[in-house]
Amino acid sequence: MPVFRLDPAVADGFPDARIALVTADGLRGHESWPATATALAALEDQLADGTWSPADETDPRIESWHTAYRSFGTNPRRIRPSVDALGRRLAKKGTLPRINPAVDSYNAVSVRHGLPAGAFDLDHVTGDAVIRHADGTESFTPLGEPDTVEHPKPGEIIYADTTGVLTRHWNHRDAHRTRVTEDSKHVVFVLETLDAPRDGHLLDAAAEELRSLLAPHAELTAVHHISPAQPQLTV
Repeated sequence: MPVFRLDPAVADGFPDARIALVTADGLRGHESWPATATALAALEDQLADGTWSPADETDPRIESWHTAYRSFGTNPRRIRPSVDALGRRLAKKGTLPRINPAVDSYNAVSVRHGLPAGAFDLDHVTGDAVIRHADGTESFTPLGEPDTVEHPKPGEIIYADTTGVLTRHWNHRDAHRTRVTEDSKHVVFVLETLDAPRDGHLLDAAAEELRSLLAPHAELTAVHHISPAQPQLTV
C-alpha cells in the first residue's frame, strides 16, 4: 500500500497545514448515488435563492492558498487553486459539473466547505506519494490530456509518486494517470487546509461529510490525517 508523506521542507514552510485522507475500498462507481445528487442540487438551489455562495478570493480560506501559490512562484489568478476555480465556475454558471459519482462527491464537499479537494486511483499510484517541491525534471500529464507532457517549475509544490507528478501547483490540477473513474475501486480522496487552527473544524466536517457520501457505495471507508506533526501515513 502506498505511503502519503509531507516532505520536511513543505512542512517547515506551512506549519499549520493539515490534510485529510479519506480512503474508500471496493468502490462501486456504476450504481446510483442519490445522496450525492441531492448534495449537488442543494448547493445549486441555495446559490440560486441567494442563501449561500461559494467562497471567493476575499475569503481567508481561499486567500491563504493564493498566498501559498505566490510563495512558490505561481500566479493564483492565472492558475487557480482547485476550490477557487470550482467556486468561480459555480458562481458563474449556477451549476457544478457532473463527472462521475465519486468526483461529484468531493466537488460538492470541496465547494461547500471552501477547501481544496482531489482524489487518486490507488491502483495507478506507484510507490510512495510525496507532497514536495519539484526539481523541474518531473513529468506531468494533465487530466483529460493523455498526449500532453508538462514539467513543473523548480520549487513548485507538487504531489508526486515514483512515476511522475500527481498534481501540479499543489492542488490546481490532477494527473490523467491516477484519475478517478466509474471503474476505480481503491481511491484516496484528499482535503486540505493551510490553517488548521482556524479551519480544522471545517476540515473534519468536510472529511466526515465526504466519507458519509462514499460509505453506501464502498466496502470500507476511513478518514486519516497528515500534518507537519504527523507527516506520514500508509493508506
